[in-house]
Amino acid sequence: MTDKKQVKTAPDFTESDTQGRQVKLSEYRGKKNVMLVFNRGFQ
Repeated sequence: MTDKKQVKTAPDFTESDTQGRQVKLSEYRGKKNVMLVFNRGFQ
């Protein structure tokens, strides 16, 4: 058995940052590590 590392690219998407600016995931491809946090929110 051969050890092969499969790298999958995350699908591109656009979201708003904490200041309401649109940020596109593909803008960071190959430049930085990206950590996504999905807050549940408070009601």
